[in-house]
Parts: sequence; C-alpha cells; structure tokens
Amino acid sequence: MKLRALPVWSRRGLRHRTLMQVGLIFGFWGAGQGLAHLSGLPIPGALIGLVLLLLALSSGRLSHLSARRGAQCFLADMLLFFVPAVLAVTDHPEFLGWLGLKLLVVVLGGTLVVMVATALTVEWCYRWLTARGAQQRPDVPRQPLRRVASQAPVEGRS
Repeated sequence: MKLRALPVWSRRGLRHRTLMQVGLIFGFWGAGQGLAHLSGLPIPGALIGLVLLLLALSSGRLSHLSARRGAQCFLADMLLFFVPAVLAVTDHPEFLGWLGLKLLVVVLGGTLVVMVATALTVEWCYRWLTARGAQQRPDVPRQPLRRVASQAPVEGRS
C-alpha cells in the first residue's frame, strides 16, 4: 500500500507527528519479529524489520519524511538503549575490581593505538599523494602547451 493511498489527514499526521513515526518504526519491528518467529530463521526480528523498512523506503512506498522524526527521536535517546549492557556489569562484580581496570586499560590502549596508526597512515598517504601530484597529476588531463606569440616556431614542429 502506498502512502498516497492513505487519507490526507493521516499522511499529514504521519509526516508531522513524532509519536506516529515511532509507532511506524515499531510496526516494522513487530513485523520483523513476527516473520522471524513464523519462519524460524536464526536472524533477529529487529534486523528483519530494519530490512523491511529499508525496502519500503528504497522502493518509494514510504517517504523518508514519514520516518525521519521518529528515527531522530530514537537516535537522540540512543544511550538509553545501552542501559541493559551497563546493567549486565552488575551481574559480574569482577569487572568492578582489578579485572575491570585491566580490561579498561587494554581497551583504551587499543583504541589509542588504532587512532594513532590511522592518523599516521592518513598523514603518510597525504604526503605521498602530494609529492606524487607535484611530479604528475594523472587525474588532470594534459593539454598541449600554447605557443606564445613572441616565440618562433621550432624547426620540425608545427
């Protein structure tokens, strides 16, 4: 069913009301959960719902304006979706001691190493491309040099 098949008042309501858009996103999530349960696929229903929403948006059956505010609402409160992960730490009190401190140092150290390696790689590539570009510019088509009027033609060339 296309969005245009809906009455005008519901289209306007869908495009301008965040709560209706959140409900629409929950509807796709519920449809994905149902398909996952009925089919017995080992794929999470939320992922199937996301694919269904993507298909509806890419096929033009659903305008991006119909889910934009609802999606922004979810993104604004993204931290609340990670509360269960934080609460899981309370199930493992060993993470609050030396083991947790060691893990924190390893994670932060690994992140720092990756960031420094990425920065150095980007810097090296930039310098290499700049030096190579000074020698030759393969992305710019070469144009023949124009002869200045005061120069006499070289013998053998036109």
